[in-house]
Amino acid sequence: MHYCLPLFGSSKNLLRALPRAGGSILGSDLDRVVKPNVTFLHECGLAACDITRLYICMPLLLSISTERIRTAVACIKGLLGVPRGSPMFRHALQAVAFLSEEKITAKVELLKKTFTWTDAEVGIVVSKCPQVLSRNKESLERRSEFLISELGLEPAYIAYRPALLTYSLEGRLRPRCYIVKFLKENGLLDHDRDYYNTLSISEKVFMEKFIFPHKEAAPHLTQDYANACRGEVSARFSFT
Repeated sequence: MHYCLPLFGSSKNLLRALPRAGGSILGSDLDRVVKPNVTFLHECGLAACDITRLYICMPLLLSISTERIRTAVACIKGLLGVPRGSPMFRHALQAVAFLSEEKITAKVELLKKTFTWTDAEVGIVVSKCPQVLSRNKESLERRSEFLISELGLEPAYIAYRPALLTYSLEGRLRPRCYIVKFLKENGLLDHDRDYYNTLSISEKVFMEKFIFPHKEAAPHLTQDYANACRGEVSARFSFT
């Protein structure tokens, strides 16, 4: 317990984290397992707060062998191109820590096939947003269908903005794109408005920029958007 306190920053943080993580760190060998793992993660550029976040998401990370973590780190650099010390390193480790090299390779191939990306483009995607590796095949295919086939975005455009793949398809991507299309079709928004800038902003900012200013010209827009977020698409959002 005394070793864990500095790592978690305070007894309050420790007591909050242990129940969520099942208290696995307390049942592991401190000197032979936990300390070597924490030391190695520090060597990888992770601060105590980063390790704490990883522990809460993956409590077994500090209980497995250090060699296994070293293997995962090697795959992150060799297969994914995310080096130690990178801002995205923690996210990459969280995404692949318990995957074999074969499964990581399969994930990379799935991304290439689904979005017709090159090796270089997949490298950009993973370095910017390692979380996409946690997406399953169906999730990626549905987003590819919408973003590329329906919305008309280029694969390279998505590769440089991979956060698009982490947003809810039904709760964010579709409803917001319906609004933007409607505004463009009705001359309420310039046609060269970038989609990413409308998808990446918070819900509050989106409402303030794209819904509220058009209350007079399109008084139905607020309700249509709310309905679209629930999966009920207005006939006004049918575009040719």
